[in-house]
Amino acid sequence: MTGASSGIGMALARALAARGHSVILVARRSEILETLALELQSRFGVDAEVRAVDLSDLEATARLCDELSGRDISILCNNAGIATFGAIADLDPDYERAQVRLNANAVHDLTLAVLPQMVKRGSGGILMVGSAAGNMPIPNNATYAATKAFVNTFSESLRGELKGTGVHVTLLAPGPVRTQTPAPEDQSIVDKMVPDFLWHSSDKVAEMSLDALRRNKMRVVPGTLSKAMSIAGGYSPRAIVAPIVGKFYGKMGEAE
Repeated sequence: MTGASSGIGMALARALAARGHSVILVARRSEILETLALELQSRFGVDAEVRAVDLSDLEATARLCDELSGRDISILCNNAGIATFGAIADLDPDYERAQVRLNANAVHDLTLAVLPQMVKRGSGGILMVGSAAGNMPIPNNATYAATKAFVNTFSESLRGELKGTGVHVTLLAPGPVRTQTPAPEDQSIVDKMVPDFLWHSSDKVAEMSLDALRRNKMRVVPGTLSKAMSIAGGYSPRAIVAPIVGKFYGKMGEAE
């Protein structure tokens, strides 16, 4: 379980533990993971291990992959990710590179680490957290959209290869998701820009995703905004849609 220290990742960890799964919690913030691990152990009686790993660090990711390749992993949740807003020429190039390593490379590496054991066993599940943003070009969100396009395509391609093996792959492509509505002083740029009615509950998204993975459903698209973006990305002319969406994301970059 990557990105387990907040949002969908934390909700997925709780949902998996509630279903009787032991979990390995992966994120950078060890103190949050330790608190979550104690909660899961006490509430659900499952084992909960902590791995404080920065998945944008290639060497740290490689060490985690080496460990996981030698363990029986029943479900991999590739959830960790970051985003930036604004013209890429104006953004920190090191952070943009780190975003690619986290959002795309780590997803690929972790999948390669656990997939052989799943295929050999004839069972397992991989939940890929992509994004509706990966369905279209998005100026002022270029790196994020590109990395999520990789996750979306990798997930659906992998399904074709794994047909009949007993290994399930499901892509979660959410729009805005949060656990609760933050106070005005705690709101992020995205909180301020996206109306409340377009947000989806992280707990509900987690349950929907695990149910879909169990059924080996190809894609889960929760929320009004994510469904609209999926339709726009699939059927609308990109020359028309990209500037409109890009203008909205540009405003987020200006707000930051």
